[in-house]
Amino acid sequence: MSAQAAPPTTAESSILRHAACEFGLTGLLLFFAVTGVRWLIAPDSPIPAHDVHYALAILGIIIGLFLTVFMMSPPGRRSGGHLNPAVTIALWRLGAFPSRAVVPYVTAQLAGSVAEKALGRLVWGPAVSRVPVGYATVHADPAWDATAILTAETGVLVLLTMMFSVLLAHPAGRRLLPCAVGLATAVVVATFGPLSGGSANPARQFGPALLVQDTTRLWIYLLAPVLGAVLGAALVALAKPLTTQRPRC
Repeated sequence: MSAQAAPPTTAESSILRHAACEFGLTGLLLFFAVTGVRWLIAPDSPIPAHDVHYALAILGIIIGLFLTVFMMSPPGRRSGGHLNPAVTIALWRLGAFPSRAVVPYVTAQLAGSVAEKALGRLVWGPAVSRVPVGYATVHADPAWDATAILTAETGVLVLLTMMFSVLLAHPAGRRLLPCAVGLATAVVVATFGPLSGGSANPARQFGPALLVQDTTRLWIYLLAPVLGAVLGAALVALAKPLTTQRPRC
């Protein structure tokens, strides 16, 4: 999860350069995610976190911190620091991002998801591909069915999209956005991780699911965040006429 308003310039070459930043930053962010999972839950880890809630809380902090740093970095400021296809779509639907840049950004983010898994395997060896790491593939609680997962993952993006709208409407909010997104990401991973999986990012599951050939519920993790982004933007659009109406005397 991530977002800043700064859209790319109108030049197609600039859009591609900014998409390249999204590729690199998304890949690095997810590399740190797989690194955290590898050193928290792998059997040979010197610091194993056998309690899933504890492990996901630590992982959420790691991802949230790196996400904030990447959004505030020069490449993040250049591209807008989306690092999430659902965020790109949310900003587009909110009118804060040009439509012609959506496909390059989403393509770059998904490609970064695949590339970071290859990097994780190169750096950490075969341990990242084995159970229980599995390239940091997201898994829901077995008691949660497809409908419950879809609802939870969609709801997260609805709330985040509404948060983006509020923060982007004010200069002070824009400055706080990287920290707010990082904190929200940490909370989502720690809270929803043991339940729905806490992905909230199609790129988070895309690469891992393909590499471990576990695509049974991949459609949920691809669809739900996008659906939440669209619904959240629609709710914002519906609320605007209500908030701009003058009170009657």
